[in-house]
Amino acid sequence: MPTGISFTAKNPGEYDVCAMAKTNRRIHTVALSILCALVLALAATSPVWAQKHWVGSWTASQQIPEPNNALPPADLTDCTLRQIVHLSLGGNELRVRLSNRFGIAPLLLAAVHVAKPVSAASPKTVPGTDHTLTFLGSTEVTIPAGADYVSDPIAFAAAPLSNLAITIYMEAPPARQTGHPGSRATSYLVHGNHVADGDLPDAKTVEHWYFISGVDVQAAEDAASIVTLGDSITDGHASTTNGNDRWPDVLAERLQASAETRNLAVLNVGTGGNRMLLDGLGPNAVARLDADVLAQPGVRSLIVLEGVNDLGMMTREGDVPKTEHEAIIHQIEAAYEQILARAHAHGIEVIGGTITPFVGSAFYHPGPNTEADRQAINQWIRASGHFDAVIDFDKVMRDPAHPDRLNPKLECGDHLHPSPAGYAAMADAIPLSLFTAHRKSAAAARASFERDEFSFLAKVAVHPEGRPALTMR
Repeated sequence: MPTGISFTAKNPGEYDVCAMAKTNRRIHTVALSILCALVLALAATSPVWAQKHWVGSWTASQQIPEPNNALPPADLTDCTLRQIVHLSLGGNELRVRLSNRFGIAPLLLAAVHVAKPVSAASPKTVPGTDHTLTFLGSTEVTIPAGADYVSDPIAFAAAPLSNLAITIYMEAPPARQTGHPGSRATSYLVHGNHVADGDLPDAKTVEHWYFISGVDVQAAEDAASIVTLGDSITDGHASTTNGNDRWPDVLAERLQASAETRNLAVLNVGTGGNRMLLDGLGPNAVARLDADVLAQPGVRSLIVLEGVNDLGMMTREGDVPKTEHEAIIHQIEAAYEQILARAHAHGIEVIGGTITPFVGSAFYHPGPNTEADRQAINQWIRASGHFDAVIDFDKVMRDPAHPDRLNPKLECGDHLHPSPAGYAAMADAIPLSLFTAHRKSAAAARASFERDEFSFLAKVAVHPEGRPALTMR
């Protein structure tokens, strides 16, 4: 028997059941009172209840830079590297994500700063805007091999569609670099520790990003992000360097121009040469889904535009048997289904983009059979029962007179990639209503959840007779 509690046996082996019941009710009363106090305390103090709402504002997919895009070890010795990124969503507090995802040893960054650049094409920063980043209070950070790290949050007023300078100082080069070669943005490198300097005169310039993978902002509860998963067409090949006129950039501008959608960010994880089925310059689209899409803070929607490199590479050296054409169609559709299933499991809606024409490409020189493959896959994308919605990029970009080719007014001249005008046309073809309807339904679901949580707390009480009045729904 518990200490301090006794029961009187009426007969050998029997106890007063009423007394036991009353005692049990007293125990339940005390236990439920303690539980109530703990739950209410958690509601007031726990990070789970008081958690800030973070949404990705900028990101870049990561890969191992190929030799011609990697920095020489001497450049990364006693090196300050300033890199400019373009935010989509604004906020008054931000944090930066750094990457050693493809490193084979820990990466030591001795200092990391952020500031407002005077322009997207300048290493100069606006006086008074430089901030030191910390990592659990430390100004230096060691990132394990294969990992991404996020900085401590800082107060920083970042406007929508503004630029941010991220400056890192490293004493020694890593054993293997992690980066994003297709930055379409200028980065600046000097030797010595100059992270807080307002300018980097005579800096070496490169058009690549290294060791930076994202910027998140604290946002309103209804804010969310749209991730664009694709290849060099999404990454912005032939867009304007420092111009931020890739089609995801233009989509972000359109979203910010509308009161109904300016709570939405756009996160571009396009990767040059990317394929659905095989690795290229970076991991294949299915392999990188977790890191590049599912792990993004605040992601609500995913736009997928992939497949042209799978089709082009298969026949680049010459046509293949019919069975291989049939197989790749099935494999690409199966890969789409995998992306759909995994994204849906995380509550993310998936929007399919049809593959744009590329007959005439000097790199791929596709024939009639490859064009038939493209048409078959596009028909599958457009068919109901697969994607949650479809953006018909093929229809937007094709030449009306020669629908197997890009419209010459919208392409850069290689018959594969759009021009800045073509990227604008792609973004303009995306109905913003795809995102506003989801916003309203999500807001309603969120409000219902909050009502249920309030009701839950209110019902953590003790019944007058000592029984718990806790209802779980």
